[in-house]
Amino acid sequence: MNNAARYTGVMQHPPPLSERLLAWLRRAVELGASDLHLIAGHPPVVRLHGDLVELPDPPLSGEETAQLLGPLLPGLSGKSPAGQTDTDLSFELPLGSQTSRFRVNVFRAAGEVGACVRVVPTEIPEFDWAGFPPGLAERLAFLRDGLVILSGSTGSGKTTTLAMIVNLVNLRGGYRIITVEEPVEYRFPRSANSVVTQREVGQDVPTFADGLKYGLRQDPDVILVGEIRDQETAQMALSAAETGHLVLTTLHTRDAKGAITRYADLFPQESQRDVRTLLALSLRAVVAQRLLPGVERGAKRHLALEVLWNTHPIAAAIRTGKVESIDNYLLTGRESGMLSFDESVRLLLKSGKITRAIAEQNVREAAFLDR
Repeated sequence: MNNAARYTGVMQHPPPLSERLLAWLRRAVELGASDLHLIAGHPPVVRLHGDLVELPDPPLSGEETAQLLGPLLPGLSGKSPAGQTDTDLSFELPLGSQTSRFRVNVFRAAGEVGACVRVVPTEIPEFDWAGFPPGLAERLAFLRDGLVILSGSTGSGKTTTLAMIVNLVNLRGGYRIITVEEPVEYRFPRSANSVVTQREVGQDVPTFADGLKYGLRQDPDVILVGEIRDQETAQMALSAAETGHLVLTTLHTRDAKGAITRYADLFPQESQRDVRTLLALSLRAVVAQRLLPGVERGAKRHLALEVLWNTHPIAAAIRTGKVESIDNYLLTGRESGMLSFDESVRLLLKSGKITRAIAEQNVREAAFLDR
């Protein structure tokens, strides 16, 4: 049972925040940080290009964190209500010349209140800035139907990539697009002859599975499912892809092969053979992502990709459960558009964007880098 108390949606007019908290939020936005951490016993810390960086402030006491977060969450500065462990909320604030959006998770640890504040980007990035190949994005965006999976660890840029791909469809025009997200991060601009509906889990719809189920009744061409976490959502995504829709989603796996294994593992053992058969028919592509540190500490990270297209040999491997053979197809399928992580990392090293040490940490054999 989920004991987390949830404050969903966007608080358009949050209670007045202290000048200290506003200053830290403003600094996080100015730096381009992805998160701000407020933890008792530590100074405020931001995550900048993957690194944790302390702001020049003294460590916070438990009483200070409770006071800072109290205006957002009445009651958490004192004793938590029974069963309340974590609280999620989001809000907007005018900071300088623009309005910034934030998603907050407030929690208790060792009896103290803490928070992680995610800075939610307001504009969908350009492909060149993100390092995602525009040609690959075009190929994914305009598939007629099927399932496309973006995989990677938390913070690897999956949500950003999905937003860029879906926005390609949106700006082309003539598409009905439905998204089911937790939370809604990027807002898609209005485009002629396209209709986009963005639904947030917890506010507009109870679960990802419900958003998918009811979304199928809303005449969609493209469906974005923020994440597949359970069997019901996985089954609905397969059904939607099988019936002529393009379904874009994410899984938390390290590589493309892991995404296929993880998808089947969401189902009971006795059902996995049938699921692999459906997946072999409906899957179009898996793109796995990693963000690797640049040559200079604190600089922008660089995107390494693994791209798997569901060719006939790949489909056969999925259907028979022989996913270990996928690594070989990644290496030999360049003409089909395949790309292995090893090759992607080698290209980043060759272009001088990452160090040899980082490259060696992200390939199976260091000797591959010298080919």
